[in-house]
Amino acid sequence: MALYSFCGLTVEMDPQFPLLLERSAPYLVPSEKADICLAPASGYLERLGETYPKLGADWLEYMWHSSAFYRFLLRFDGIMLHSSAVVVDDRAYLFSAPPGTGKSTHTAGWLRLFGDRAFILNDDKPALRFFDGRLYACGTPFTGTSPLGRNARVPVQGICVLERGEENRILPLTAREALPRIYTQTIFRLSRPLMERMLTTLEAVLNAVPIFLMQCTIGEAACRMAWETMKESEDDAT
Repeated sequence: MALYSFCGLTVEMDPQFPLLLERSAPYLVPSEKADICLAPASGYLERLGETYPKLGADWLEYMWHSSAFYRFLLRFDGIMLHSSAVVVDDRAYLFSAPPGTGKSTHTAGWLRLFGDRAFILNDDKPALRFFDGRLYACGTPFTGTSPLGRNARVPVQGICVLERGEENRILPLTAREALPRIYTQTIFRLSRPLMERMLTTLEAVLNAVPIFLMQCTIGEAACRMAWETMKESEDDAT
């Protein structure tokens, strides 16, 4: 078993296949006590393969460890948000939307717009966790089908729910307005104790940073509008 560090937690696991081995390699840490141990029960991956017969062993192992880690994360007051997290000037901007809406396309536009000032922290499943009272987005090896990700922990500037539109516009959401949109983009098939933890953490997240709803086209103008609006919320807060 090897030890890794994801979002401030030491995770013990034993990857067997190249996908998880390669994506986890940047997170390896020297031997120390583990906070979480990820070890599928004997025969579980084979049984999982019966449910997903088109997936090879690589992806079955990767999928199981991703799901298990994000469930454990709830016990440490953290939460996963299906989103593409782009970092500009040491602040993380998260764009969440149902699959196929274009969140990765949108954040790819930020990379073109900002060049070396920007990078993708996690293109599918960033972890959110509070440190010293501030909300951070954290890289993990679990980035979905995309290989885009980085071992970093960055303060969250804002979260934006994306919708396709014929013109660009962005509006602030209250925590109450954002809840049903964000709830569907995290883990919600949970036991009652974990569900309670998830809802408590989600409420804290929605009250910690500005939340927006954006209807947009594809292009630089949409990226610039999103950044200027979300960046301005930082200026207003200071």
